[in-house]
Amino acid sequence: MFKSDATSTKFLAEQKALWTNTHKLSDVLARADEFDALFYVGGHGPMFDLTTDPTSLSLIQTFAASKKPIAAVCHGPCVFLNATSPSGVPLLSGASVTGFSNEEEDQVQLSDAMPFMLETELQRVSGGGYVKAEQAWGEKVVVSKTAGVGGVLITGQNPASATGVGEAILKALGL
Repeated sequence: MFKSDATSTKFLAEQKALWTNTHKLSDVLARADEFDALFYVGGHGPMFDLTTDPTSLSLIQTFAASKKPIAAVCHGPCVFLNATSPSGVPLLSGASVTGFSNEEEDQVQLSDAMPFMLETELQRVSGGGYVKAEQAWGEKVVVSKTAGVGGVLITGQNPASATGVGEAILKALGL
């Protein structure tokens, strides 16, 4: 889908070390103080494991408690569904949030393969704070606050939102 996207093809050609030299989340958790922000990419994979992974949840909670920006795009926001503040309040409670919409999932014909519908769950956990672009596949980036800790939460609806999420992370970092 993004074979002709200049930013994507440049990244693929010039940043190969980023995906050939990956690290376990547990290694990153032990070094969380070395990083300024946390970003989860999309794809369907996180829906099946990172939503409930204890190491991932601990990493999110560590960054949120330190008021470091936490961000995700497309299906990536599923990682926040079970994350809580130190007091046990869901980080998404009362937050504005976005992620891959039910309509987009239906259009790629993978709704039946998903363990849950992301839009539905983000809407539920946030208490009605899910928002989306006017049309499927449109860019939508949402910057909000995490419940209980007041950190920056950045979410993007779909692949078209990835650049905007990156720009929002840089802005949150004052860059």
